[in-house]
Amino acid sequence: MTGTSMNPGMAMGMGMGAASVPIMAAMMLPSAVPAIARRAREHDGGLAAPLFAGSYLGTWALVALAMSVLYQPPGAVTAGALVVGAGVYELTPLKRECRRRCREPVRSGRRFGVHCVGSSIGLMLVLVAVDAMSIPLMLALAVVVLAQKLLPPHPAVDVPLAVVIVAFGIAIAAT
Repeated sequence: MTGTSMNPGMAMGMGMGAASVPIMAAMMLPSAVPAIARRAREHDGGLAAPLFAGSYLGTWALVALAMSVLYQPPGAVTAGALVVGAGVYELTPLKRECRRRCREPVRSGRRFGVHCVGSSIGLMLVLVAVDAMSIPLMLALAVVVLAQKLLPPHPAVDVPLAVVIVAFGIAIAAT
């Protein structure tokens, strides 16, 4: 636990420290495996897949570093607002476009990473707002991110997910 006081409605987590940078980057790696494998198949060179994966992970490491530098433990209302915002973001055209692009073949791991950041940043806000070092929450969000990269968008799944996230944010803010 950090030296700051935790919010009564928040999980008792450690917040975002230096350890969160490689953890967040590694958390996003499983969802990139299909793109990395596709890159390896398309380019027989032994370095194509590792370079793609490295630049993808580098993109996420930069995002995680920025988040950890800027992180301040949120109060319940701020945390709730972040989570509500994340739920609303799930239904935006920007999210849909980034999600679509992160399902397309690309030549650059960095470009793929940028599209995937755009697709997943709302879910990362949930992690930051609730407990950045919660392993169960990281695993749950990693599964959602992987499903969103593998499965085409579908309102029957996407809308209820967004509603659950918004409801969770409202519950956090009400504590």
